[in-house]
Amino acid sequence: MNVLIVKLTSMGDLVQALPALSDAKKAYPNINFDWAVDESFAEIPLWHPAVRRTLATAHRRWRATLGQVWKSGELGNFVKDLRSTHYDVVIDAQTNWKSALVTRLARGVKHGPDSRSVSEWVAHLAYNKRHSISRDQLAIDRWRQLFAQALNYPLPTTPPDFSLASKQWPQAPFELPAAPFLVFVQNASWTNKRWVDEHWCQLIARAGEQGYTVLLPWGSEGEKAEAEHIADAFPHCQVLPRLSLGEIAGVLVNSEGAVCVDTGLAHVAAALDVPTVTLYGATDPALIGATGKRARHLQASGYACTPCYKQHCETKAYSGEDAQCMKTLSAEEVWRAVKALQATEQLL
Repeated sequence: MNVLIVKLTSMGDLVQALPALSDAKKAYPNINFDWAVDESFAEIPLWHPAVRRTLATAHRRWRATLGQVWKSGELGNFVKDLRSTHYDVVIDAQTNWKSALVTRLARGVKHGPDSRSVSEWVAHLAYNKRHSISRDQLAIDRWRQLFAQALNYPLPTTPPDFSLASKQWPQAPFELPAAPFLVFVQNASWTNKRWVDEHWCQLIARAGEQGYTVLLPWGSEGEKAEAEHIADAFPHCQVLPRLSLGEIAGVLVNSEGAVCVDTGLAHVAAALDVPTVTLYGATDPALIGATGKRARHLQASGYACTPCYKQHCETKAYSGEDAQCMKTLSAEEVWRAVKALQATEQLL
């Protein structure tokens, strides 16, 4: 059976879909997946052993230079590649208008959530088969249900399997610290998801007192500058060089744990069963929480507006980039959560 998955972005969303592929592979050992995905995240689908190839889109870049892309033939080549295979099943696992358009252009019976279940209402019009999949649940469970219904197998009751345990990760182009180290992911696409720098500095100091080196990854020049600003005062804190997602995964699996805000690398760390503490304020871990055997969520409290799902904080008498609710999570509380996860791991 040949299946096309359409899920273009983003990093965390792609990781959350991997257990659905594992379910399908157990139900149909000969199943093969192709995956339409944005070029920025094209590494992630290939982490799963059931994925045969990716079909890379570049919709963010294409939108900015549509005329040039059209003239170059890049867009036409993508459509030609997309339609070169007739799939037994096409599954839209993103369900917005962009993924629905790609799904509609693909060849094969198209499946997706019904009008009450899609992320953007118009998306359901692209599907031949529509399924009722509640949005009021963890995203991993949504995609496991969608795949089970689209591919007609019983929904497993087992914990999610990301199929990453045996993956050999590329070696990072630098020497890992000799001392035990932690990875702190302080950057996020929404400023409202970030923890304040003061708390990060307190946590880095606490880690140093306990003999840990701290590594800070980044994904853009702005994030690199922010990481360098935080690390500047701490000789035991290092800003990583630019790495591929696979190389960052290789760093994570060798770490003693990770502390993350709600961002894609939190999902990667948790899926790798690294002891991972993820901090939530504007978003709801019950719907999009980083999931793994050694994952813990800390949710901001004291604000009735949490989770607000807004990209800027708009609490009473304040409007700005610093999420006021995130300040309620103390460095000491986060450190206790890290140590509790590590203690649990030692007992396993």
